[in-house]
Amino acid sequence: MTGTGRSKPSLAVWKFASCDGCQLTLLNCEDELLAVADRLDIDYFLELSSATVAGPYDLSLVEGSITTAHDIERIAEIRRQSAHLVTIGACATAGGIQALRNFGNVDELLRIVYATPSYISTLDTSTPISSHVEVDYELRGCPIDRGQLLEVISSYLNGRRPNIAAHSVCIECKQRGNPCVLVAHRTPCLGPITHAGCGALCPSYNRGCYGCFGPSETADVGAMVTALRAVDLPDSDIERLLHTFNAWAEPFRGPVPVAAPTRRTP
Repeated sequence: MTGTGRSKPSLAVWKFASCDGCQLTLLNCEDELLAVADRLDIDYFLELSSATVAGPYDLSLVEGSITTAHDIERIAEIRRQSAHLVTIGACATAGGIQALRNFGNVDELLRIVYATPSYISTLDTSTPISSHVEVDYELRGCPIDRGQLLEVISSYLNGRRPNIAAHSVCIECKQRGNPCVLVAHRTPCLGPITHAGCGALCPSYNRGCYGCFGPSETADVGAMVTALRAVDLPDSDIERLLHTFNAWAEPFRGPVPVAAPTRRTP
């Protein structure tokens, strides 16, 4: 895989607008991190060390969304320096929770939050990395799953595509033997349309899925909305449920479909 002329491939980890949780997932790999460091030269990872090595890099992991004009310039340069670029986490793949700004007025938000809004330089939107440069793979989650991250790194070390399950959280619930919280308890749950990866963490504790891993590949939001209406969840709450960690992901960001008129029996 190495294209830098060195014996080991080089890894760089980059941060944009985010909470650092996905970078910490790599650091929290503990024993596995030693194996990663044995196979890769970690050339740039400020969360790990202030010592850096200039590119180019064989593999770049990018956390965070694009929220400033400077971000746009910076991600373009990172793309030029990276043979492979993988985005990690909800911010990098879907704009993150900060993409809620995309549905409102940024100037009004700045006025409310900051004492001196004129000091803040920001875009009106928070967008995923793929909106600005070509991305080789997207790893979802808020935060990402440690096992999935190690699989992604391993796949690029071995010249293959990552083997990440494409099914929904519902499959993970069945694998754990969980009763369906939506059916059994009428608890609002996005499991049927959310990408697997969390191990059905919330439903395992009788809570509904909040969609942390973004939409699954075959997400049918229309059918999900119908199911949520069936447990008497109002459309305003359905919209709030969809507009959280992956607010700007397709198809979560669209308006809630209009309810079909109720048929009355004469």
